[in-house]
Amino acid sequence: MPDNNEQHCFSEQERDAVYQVIYARRDMRHFAAGAVDEDILSRILAAGHAAPSVGFMQPWRFIRITRTTLREQLVTLVEEEKSRTSDQMDERKAEFMRLKVEGIRDCAELIAVVLAPDDGTMFGRRTMPEEMALCSTSCAIQNMWLAARAENLGMGWVSFFEPADVAKLLNCPDGSKPIALLCLGPVKAFYDKPMLETEGWRERETMHVVLAENQYPSEHTDE
Repeated sequence: MPDNNEQHCFSEQERDAVYQVIYARRDMRHFAAGAVDEDILSRILAAGHAAPSVGFMQPWRFIRITRTTLREQLVTLVEEEKSRTSDQMDERKAEFMRLKVEGIRDCAELIAVVLAPDDGTMFGRRTMPEEMALCSTSCAIQNMWLAARAENLGMGWVSFFEPADVAKLLNCPDGSKPIALLCLGPVKAFYDKPMLETEGWRERETMHVVLAENQYPSEHTDE
């Protein structure tokens, strides 16, 4: 049989481009004026739908928010949740309230991502049914994030909301669960670092903290 392995291999330049996009991706909260071309939006959504999923369950549903009044209702829910979150911050409350956590009013496109009702898929998720649906949908969001960055568009994941409240606004069926409001659009510039790192909220952990061999990293055990 002919060896067709070469057609499945990427060049060094193509490989480097993938890593470049991964490291250049940012959770964007600041957007510039402008629209997202329909063809580009279709590519980004298709990238999300091409994500892997446990048992090939494809539990994601994408809802494009096009009504201004609906955006404003979602902004209200996000602001309410930000206020509730700040109440749990103690000494960092003032610092937290100064942070910009979303760009819902400013982004060109707003896409809600919803976990579909459980379809009974058992393959690979018997012990963790909701977790595996969530992980699968997160893979779809990451695909969209990377695709958006490759298209030189910013994307931000907003999670400041009560899922039941968003589900009611979007007429979601029983058993579904909104998990993300994705802000998408042109930006004046991408952050040099994750915004929360630049703002001094947290720093990226070093690899030795997150990587271990044969057991949980010893820094977080009793050893």
